[in-house]
Amino acid sequence: MVISKVEMERKSWTTRVEAKKKTIESVQGLVDGVIIPTKRIVEVLERLIKPGDRVVLEGNNQKQASFLSKSLVQVDPKKVHDLHMIISSISRPEHLDLFEYGIARKIDFSYAGPQSLRIAQMIEDGKIELGDLHTYIELYGRLFVDLIPQVALVAADKADRYGNLYTGPNTEETPTLVEATAFRDGIVIVQVNEIVDELPRVDIPSSWVDFVVVADEPYELEPLFTRDPRHITDIQILQAMMIIRGIYEKHGVKSLNHGIGFNTAAVELLLPTYGESLGLKGKICTNWVLNPHPTLIPAIESGWVESVYCFGGELGMEKYIEARRDIFFTGKDGSLRSNRTLAQLAGQYAVDLFIGSTLQMDALGNSSTVTRGRVAGYGGAPNMGHNPGGRRHATDAWYNLKTSDDPLARGKKLVVQVAETFQEANKPVFVESLDAIHVKDQAKLRVAPVMIYGEDVTHIVTEEGIAYLYKSDSMAERREMIAAIAGVTPIGMEHNPKSTEKLREKGLIAMPEDLGIRRSDAKRSLLAAKNIDELVQWSGGLYNPPARFRSW
Repeated sequence: MVISKVEMERKSWTTRVEAKKKTIESVQGLVDGVIIPTKRIVEVLERLIKPGDRVVLEGNNQKQASFLSKSLVQVDPKKVHDLHMIISSISRPEHLDLFEYGIARKIDFSYAGPQSLRIAQMIEDGKIELGDLHTYIELYGRLFVDLIPQVALVAADKADRYGNLYTGPNTEETPTLVEATAFRDGIVIVQVNEIVDELPRVDIPSSWVDFVVVADEPYELEPLFTRDPRHITDIQILQAMMIIRGIYEKHGVKSLNHGIGFNTAAVELLLPTYGESLGLKGKICTNWVLNPHPTLIPAIESGWVESVYCFGGELGMEKYIEARRDIFFTGKDGSLRSNRTLAQLAGQYAVDLFIGSTLQMDALGNSSTVTRGRVAGYGGAPNMGHNPGGRRHATDAWYNLKTSDDPLARGKKLVVQVAETFQEANKPVFVESLDAIHVKDQAKLRVAPVMIYGEDVTHIVTEEGIAYLYKSDSMAERREMIAAIAGVTPIGMEHNPKSTEKLREKGLIAMPEDLGIRRSDAKRSLLAAKNIDELVQWSGGLYNPPARFRSW
């Protein structure tokens, strides 16, 4: 079929541009240039957002577009309804209130830690249509393919009167959300803490932004990566000693990402003490991709750390970062420059090791944080917790995991899972079947929400020892190795003491004693800082912890 010249001339290729122009014209009597009066935000949202729109709302690990999310739940459901929400981290009650009130219908997200119990119940009750559980990078990527937003609601620190934005230390995912919307003729609305004449730096140009509104209070920040050393246990210290000796030293790990948790905080606080006693400074843990963990301060001050690239900031660390510009990525004003998308990519391809925790693990090493009655999601863990097939650069640690002499053989990224064999309420971490399989059926997902697949896990660390899974030759042997360190869980009870000894002899598993570690040495006295006050002292008074972490 040949399209005639007349038909080609009649076809419009600017329908999105024209629709956006018409929508923006509908609020001209309510706004002052690009500035939306704070008190008129709900009325403006009712005109700018159409029923059925895909709306991406900034709600990430820390920075929340809280004023805009609270405003969105106030719109009239008769005017705005059936929205398809895209929220990387469901963190606030109103994120789910949107569905209770009939404003939104469908959700695609990555993580829902604070709201994991509620969203599980709402899925079970049929109040939410779940699109998919994504990794962060996966969700961001889809914003440019099949989840292109019609509207973006995001947060920044400051704007000028033209709409140029300064995102401050918590840039997070803002540039990605804005770019996916702005360059497909969507509408970008930004809440800011204030409008100023001159910005410290321009993080997002005004040409990407349609409207700015001054929030009634600063956007909410959550100190998600702050761990008080007071709560680190002797078991976590023992695990940290095994990690340093049996993984970091063994493989020469220099570039790495630490997940959130007291076990990894213990590692950070043992570097200037236990790590120093092993003579490992400069040999391990030099280049990091992680948020500015306060528990990393002693290692930085002791000269262990060369660089840190951040997903986002951390409350109270602003002055410390500004004073340690040789370590962090900062702008000319001294404030942190973070970017969640780029940090995820760095964590996926550029680092040699990812280490994190899980809620459940099966006999073959598959793990998930999605359990019965709790849909937490998994954020970026699957991005960083796998062996990326596209990697082509070789480092000592990566090459150290090569297990074949084939001329085309490659190394492997170290993916470490740390777990105490039992959770709170005496729930075993090691189980025969993941709850994720049940959740798959309940939520009508096509794929079970596994966080990290066993085939990608290279090491498992429990209080019993380390399983070097990358060395296993078969599924049966892998199961034996995991059972040997799974304690008295149902999986652990399968282990045969004679088989365990053979595994130790072959170097497939290692107990603390095999690494020259005495369990009795795993004491809190090894920590470089034993409480928040000592972290402040290490920082020279630059670290200003949030009030809830102050014990003085």
